[in-house]
Amino acid sequence: MDKQIAKGYTKSDEVTDFVYIAMDSGNHIVIELDKEAAPITVSNFQNLVSESFFDGIIFHRIIPGFMIQGGDPTGTGRGGSKTEIKGEFASNGVDNRLSHVRGAVSMARTQIPDSASSQFFICHGDSLFLDGEYAAFGRVIDGMDEVDRIAGLKTNRSDFPDTPPVMDQVFFVALTEI
Repeated sequence: MDKQIAKGYTKSDEVTDFVYIAMDSGNHIVIELDKEAAPITVSNFQNLVSESFFDGIIFHRIIPGFMIQGGDPTGTGRGGSKTEIKGEFASNGVDNRLSHVRGAVSMARTQIPDSASSQFFICHGDSLFLDGEYAAFGRVIDGMDEVDRIAGLKTNRSDFPDTPPVMDQVFFVALTEI
């Protein structure tokens, strides 16, 4: 069942550069993708959104002032999609100049540079030390208040939330005039 979409957006059956994350809280996060900076990463993310991969998945790692991380279908931080992609960042030979400032969206990975699949994180605070080491591929254009709310949730010592926030539906949107 579709949740109410915020004013200024319409759901799109076509692939767009705007992804709407409808949260179980009733709030939303809207991401603008940057395919110039990270074309492989954006294409992978768009494919996952097209497959409704993220629907029902939680943000499983929350570190206030740093980031919120989700995209693992197992909810443990150890899972991902069936596809691993090239890490599009400077230390891996890719000229990606997106910076990990507050609101940046980037791919999570293991120590292996080309291990990103479906896990992503949203920077809650500026994390410039990640520049050149992780593939930023977009930014939050609406809903940082929801990122702030999630970042404020109570977590255990492993940064796992006591009540994990769920991405109810993740889909493409077009921008409309308000």
